[in-house]
Amino acid sequence: MSDRKIPDELVALDAELSGRRFPIVRQIDPGPTAMGVSVAILVLIVGLILPWTGSIHGWQVLAGLEPQLGVLPRLFTFTSLGFGLVVSALALATRWWALAWLAAVGCGISVVTGVWAIWSRQVSITAGGTSAGIGLVVALLAVIALAVCWVRIVGRR
Repeated sequence: MSDRKIPDELVALDAELSGRRFPIVRQIDPGPTAMGVSVAILVLIVGLILPWTGSIHGWQVLAGLEPQLGVLPRLFTFTSLGFGLVVSALALATRWWALAWLAAVGCGISVVTGVWAIWSRQVSITAGGTSAGIGLVVALLAVIALAVCWVRIVGRR
């Protein structure tokens, strides 16, 4: 075996790549799907302004001003805003892989709680309650869109 010298260019390239390997792995590139995430976040905010049931708006459910609605609509407001708005915005801003996964899983959980919230409003109609309003449905559709977008983004890796 002969001892061959490694060219200086390859040594410099190896040093550069070894220093950049981990930051590249930890970041995502949402690409054009970032626009879908941004629009879905905006639609989620609009869903909070619209009536969720009867004359009760989403922001009133979030603030706890209407306790007679029960736990499920309030749980949906917390999960949808926590994961759909806060974690999604942080994941887009930082492009961290872990936050993108948290947004994907959290929005999936929010979809389940949103379906439960609509179900709870439909069940309460027989007891004299009001059904799910347009705001609740719009918020659920926004969270579904967010879950799909985040799964597409993290699924590319």
